[in-house]
Amino acid sequence: MSVETIMLESKKWAVVGATDDQDKFGYKIYKKLKDNNYTVYPISVKCKEIDGDKAYKELADLPEKVDVVDFVVNPRIGISIIKQCKDLGIKNVWLQPGTVSEEILQYAKDNDIEAVQACVLVALS
Repeated sequence: MSVETIMLESKKWAVVGATDDQDKFGYKIYKKLKDNNYTVYPISVKCKEIDGDKAYKELADLPEKVDVVDFVVNPRIGISIIKQCKDLGIKNVWLQPGTVSEEILQYAKDNDIEAVQACVLVALS
């Protein structure tokens, strides 16, 4: 079974870069996961809530540990997010197009974090 498949079968996700702007990928990804019966936690520094769900400022604020963290942020922000994943023992990250950097990939590899580079909207279509 592929790493991508294993992650998609995991039902607790956080979306870093979630937004209440329905035209942005941070919203579309969050909504698509919810519509597919995932437990999804929005991580947003700008929004207090998204679609009536409480948004969290960072991964450490979540009420439970998630299985997968979906990155919808610039790689400059992403490097600090992957370090938070390591600190919290989160071993699966999903890197949307445009969120990847060599530094993030190397950090994931060095810290036994599985990193999928793909669009979750396509994967769930």
